Amino acid sequence: MSNRIALVTGGTGGIGTAICRHLYDNKIKVIAGYSHGGDATHAKEWQQEQAKQDYEFEIVYGDVSNYESCGGMIEEAQSKVGPIDILVNNAGITRDTTFKKMEVAQWEQVVRINLDSLFNVTRHVINGMLERNFGRIINISSINGQKGQFGQTNYSATKAGMHGFTKSLAQEVANKGITVNTISPGYVATEMVKKVAPEILEKIIAQIPVGRLAEPIEIARVVSFLAAEEAGFITGANFAINGGQHMY
Repeated sequence: MSNRIALVTGGTGGIGTAICRHLYDNKIKVIAGYSHGGDATHAKEWQQEQAKQDYEFEIVYGDVSNYESCGGMIEEAQSKVGPIDILVNNAGITRDTTFKKMEVAQWEQVVRINLDSLFNVTRHVINGMLERNFGRIINISSINGQKGQFGQTNYSATKAGMHGFTKSLAQEVANKGITVNTISPGYVATEMVKKVAPEILEKIIAQIPVGRLAEPIEIARVVSFLAAEEAGFITGANFAINGGQHMY
């Protein structure tokens, strides 16, 4: 895998960082996509911090809700490093509220960033993968796309939509050496989740049979597994990583 190149959208976040590192550990060249409203300060600081720990990542800006911006992101990534072999669609947001209180903006923001992004980013790399007869597309969904969640009609709808995208695209490109799969994490011990009030976090953990949150590396390991050359017979699948919280 030493010649393969991966782009991880949302690469500077908690799960994204773990994915970038684990792919790098597997001798893959990694490009981390970021947005932050176009402010590169956070991403550059992240890049420098990773370099101190011997992780050398390129960073590229892209608004995943905007098709043209994604085109620029892919163009920059490929000019810096080379053609994208592995795409991890990891960028996502939440705008939680009950449906009766949900504003149009809260719906549209989540749909554009979580679901439209699959088209906006993947469309710019798929033809190159087809030409080279190799590709790995890994979409990061959520347990709540499978079981739903109170106050997350917008988020759950987008994460459920990922499964349909994955299964349909997988069928279209399977005979060209390209696999398309989804990972559905449960609650992961990112910095954002750790900031949740302790009493709420305790209630969440009480619902997880293994009795703890997932570590980001546990998601990253499955990404690396699916990205491998040897995973070519796995496509159109969803991998639930939720500690037994939702079984089906």
